[in-house]
Amino acid sequence: MRRRLLAVILGLSMMTGCGARSDTRVTAPGTGPSREASAGVELTEATEAFTLLRRLDDAWRDRDCATVEELTTWAEKALGGRACEATRNGRPAPVRKSYSEAEFYLPGIAGQDRWFVALAREPDPAYFLFVQEAGEWRLGAGPIPIRGEVREPTEGAVPADDPGTGVKARLVPQRYLAYLTDPAGVSGVTFPRGDPARDLFGELVGRPARVRPDRLTTDVRLLVGPQRALLLPGGGALVIHALEIEYRQRARQGRSTLARPIYGRADLRGFTGRSRTAGLTGTEVVLVATEIVGSGSKLSTAGLRRGLATLTAD
Repeated sequence: MRRRLLAVILGLSMMTGCGARSDTRVTAPGTGPSREASAGVELTEATEAFTLLRRLDDAWRDRDCATVEELTTWAEKALGGRACEATRNGRPAPVRKSYSEAEFYLPGIAGQDRWFVALAREPDPAYFLFVQEAGEWRLGAGPIPIRGEVREPTEGAVPADDPGTGVKARLVPQRYLAYLTDPAGVSGVTFPRGDPARDLFGELVGRPARVRPDRLTTDVRLLVGPQRALLLPGGGALVIHALEIEYRQRARQGRSTLARPIYGRADLRGFTGRSRTAGLTGTEVVLVATEIVGSGSKLSTAGLRRGLATLTAD
């Protein structure tokens, strides 16, 4: 069976996810022993952990925020906390697909950090990161929809202290941050034409003008944590990391409400209980899967997903 990939992960904060139905058919690439038991995670264990997506799907449908929190960590917990509570106030719950045809990547890392990556091929290819905490498996990130084709990984994870590929992978989140916060382009970081990072940059630069006469400022930060990455052929790696984007929108002086709020009434009412406001602060979490090639000078966004984590009104 063809093997594909996933990669690095900076785990820290926590977040929320999507779901798979009970009829999910789970498979695994390859038959070698390194995939059966790697970093203390066995294939049967990963297969069972993948089924928690169905429980998470049901929890979102039932607006059971306690279960959403219990089943998630890192980015998915951040995307589930206040966002889940907002669904109880009328905000639509996220639409989730039933993922299946999963392949598992069990990194060869020793120690107490137990994690694995699942690549679900149906209905659309997407990555999921599972992390064990306090003896229980939780969804740390996913789904991250895959954009285009991604090169297959080689065996093993990228050691964080590796002087070559490890350093390149560790610098990927900082390079995104430098790119997105550098309108003048002096950082030297570039992305290929059509890359989602370029679209996000264009939004950050152009959105303040589009919401005038309101005033809009942004702050881009890293959602940091332990790095996890899988090797790619030729010395590259697939890195999964996360960003936070905070938008602060204020009505111009003399106005009591925003003229062009960047979030809709359903979001505002769900998070704040209001339908109008003179100002708002929204924080989005952006999950990114990045491919670095060879020398690490070229970056390409393999997948991206963003969601509103918090929203407050002034």
